[in-house]
Amino acid sequence: MGTARFAAHPGRSRGTYDIRLALPLSLIVLVTVVDILAPPEVHLGPFLVAAPALTASFAGPRTTGLIGALAVLAQAVVAVVRTSLTDLNHSLQIISLVLISLLVTFLAHLRERHEQQLTQLRSVARAAQEVVLRPLPHRIGPLRLAAVYLAAEAEAQIGGDLYAAARTTGGSRFLIGDVRGKGLEAIGEAARLLGAFRAAAHWQPELPVLTAYLEAAVSSDLDTPGDYAADGEGGGEAFTTAAVLDIPDRSSVLELINCGHPPPLLLHGGGVTALEVGEQAPPLGLTAFMTTGFAAQDFPFAAGDIALLYTDGVIETRDRHGTFYPLAERVAAWSGEGPEALLRHLCDDLRRHAGGHLGDDAALVAIERER
Repeated sequence: MGTARFAAHPGRSRGTYDIRLALPLSLIVLVTVVDILAPPEVHLGPFLVAAPALTASFAGPRTTGLIGALAVLAQAVVAVVRTSLTDLNHSLQIISLVLISLLVTFLAHLRERHEQQLTQLRSVARAAQEVVLRPLPHRIGPLRLAAVYLAAEAEAQIGGDLYAAARTTGGSRFLIGDVRGKGLEAIGEAARLLGAFRAAAHWQPELPVLTAYLEAAVSSDLDTPGDYAADGEGGGEAFTTAAVLDIPDRSSVLELINCGHPPPLLLHGGGVTALEVGEQAPPLGLTAFMTTGFAAQDFPFAAGDIALLYTDGVIETRDRHGTFYPLAERVAAWSGEGPEALLRHLCDDLRRHAGGHLGDDAALVAIERER
């Protein structure tokens, strides 16, 4: 899996398109036959306008224009069979049908152009996502990795949830976080924090020093009032929950500093344990509430163990009864192997729990120490 991102983007298969196109064609045939066989005082020709109107909702201007032409031809056949083309009633129906067909063809052109612009915007969003939230490698040192980003909105590719990995001389470091807020401001904060982590994770010798550097990078941009006025939030209220990990290559431990983030889960020997630190630091950006410096805590991390990092979008997902997603319980019930299989299982299970629609973005990272 490596890094994957899932969002419900609407697609249009060829089979679905053919089924949709059969509807206006069948309508033309049905209205034409019934109108010819109907009594003289019954006129069903006006129903033919529905054919190009339906086509314009899913097809391009060429197909819409073709269906409109077929509808006009069908109306002309009805006029010839029942009376004549010069009959006032049928003449007015034909003229009206021509005008409406031209109008809906133009509307189909506008819709098609809008879809092309939307496709271009999606391509730009994917490119921006690859720059801001870079895919994690499948392997890093003695570790196997898998990561997934679940976007709540169909058109959204990235939000305030973030993760990153960096290789050091003696191990690997990881960051997972969740920026408070939504929109461009949250994406900007996520990009700033990710940039600081990638720049410092290689050369900061101690995990507390690295975390303090990340704190400074986040806090340095919060001194200007009104940064979040667009969201109705005053400056200085922005913060980022984060968990920073250091996993040495030659030691069966992991170091963790938790800054207000949901505790990672450790899968060991068929059991699941939450990695709760003794003293949790405040979220990044809330330096005014810190009473001591950052301190790392060690946890056992042996060969075959899996550390699961996640954002609160996972555990705050509700089902139709309002029940939160029981992540630890679902992980404990999993019987597969490997980080990729674990995340595939959790993604499918999470979407079923949410009824197919997530209320918030969510990110998961699974780290396994190879046997």
